[in-house]
Amino acid sequence: MTMTRRSLLASSAMAAAAATLPAIPAFAQSGDTIKVGILHSLSGTMAISETTLKDVMLMLIEEQNKKGGLLGKKLEAVVVDPASNWPLFAEKARELITQHKVAATFGCWTSVSRKSVLPVFKELNNILFYPVQYEGEESERNVFYTGAAPNQQAIPAVDYLMSKDGGEVKRWVLAGTDYVYPRTTNKILEAYLLAKGVAKEDIMINYTPFGHSDWQTIVADIKKFGSAGKKTAVVSTINGDANVPFYKELGNAGIKATDIPVVAFSVGEEELAGIDTKPLVGHLAAWNYFQSVKNPANEAFIKQWKAYKKSDKAVTNDPMEAHVIGFNMWIKAVEKAKSVAPDAVIDAIVGVEVPNLTGGISKMLPNHHITKPVLIGEIRADGQFDVVWQTKDLVPGDAWTDHLEGSKDLESDWVTLKCGNYNTKLKKCG
Repeated sequence: MTMTRRSLLASSAMAAAAATLPAIPAFAQSGDTIKVGILHSLSGTMAISETTLKDVMLMLIEEQNKKGGLLGKKLEAVVVDPASNWPLFAEKARELITQHKVAATFGCWTSVSRKSVLPVFKELNNILFYPVQYEGEESERNVFYTGAAPNQQAIPAVDYLMSKDGGEVKRWVLAGTDYVYPRTTNKILEAYLLAKGVAKEDIMINYTPFGHSDWQTIVADIKKFGSAGKKTAVVSTINGDANVPFYKELGNAGIKATDIPVVAFSVGEEELAGIDTKPLVGHLAAWNYFQSVKNPANEAFIKQWKAYKKSDKAVTNDPMEAHVIGFNMWIKAVEKAKSVAPDAVIDAIVGVEVPNLTGGISKMLPNHHITKPVLIGEIRADGQFDVVWQTKDLVPGDAWTDHLEGSKDLESDWVTLKCGNYNTKLKKCG
């Protein structure tokens, strides 16, 4: 499940070789519609999270067409299902660009799926909007990261738990699904915790495969680890449908938020919809958006979503908001460039600002990340979240963490430096 060094090198080599090949048209130059790719798993272990993202994109495209479309043309959604199969993501991305001639694609959830498609978007010079929190350590010219970087989710969540308001946690369980996002995020968090004076023996790290269902032993180990007399918390990077049995087992084991709080980075309103949340009241999630945020923009979005889904029980979540932001930024950039050509849009989109749904204005930065608020929410009995803490200002996404030796000297700037990993000490692009 993890992305190996060899496969990453192979992907880089493919991209380098592709650079010498003749350019392939990335989008249709004529026609009655502008095609938009939607690349989300509609089956397999990640369908629990990604299906909703497909639906919100269809809603946004429908809404834009009611406004008159874009550049005088209607938008046409092209939906494919990579089926939670990481190599298939690359095949479907190539299909969207070469066969369907999409102008841009909105998709992926896991980092391994994003890593799978990167060589395709670079080779064919197309655009991907990626809407999910991730591990950072990346900045690509052809990708716009509208989800949270570690400094917009993981680090603030740990800081909150260390604080008096968060319980002054001293012992840490870093529990994740076995792939690149949890492993890299936990590498960053471990370095951060050690730098904060946490003893190595007070950090427990555990990984499980996608779709893992037997949590009894692991939850028992967590309970034992938390019985050492120090306040303990679980930082969860568990992804997909494995969250359902994980949270059920927490309830079965009687682990309450007052004993060992869990802060999750991949569990939102959608994932909680299928769980009895009463035993989970008080456990936490760190996001940049919650449905429970009260302001006119969010209330209008929720109303629109429930009407589109024809269900009062339909819920919204953070990655949906990231797609709203990314889609609206793409629209503004296309209008600014007067073209859907990827190169023109890439040049036009940096500096574009659009409202987010928490009441602020998000901006696309030169490193292709955006500004976002950070919120900590407590699970309620109804599956919603009460916001217990949030940043005063929007936080700029940092592509490269300050907490790893190989990263702290790197800077991403696609406007001035034209580089995603410029080494400030060596004064050169990596």
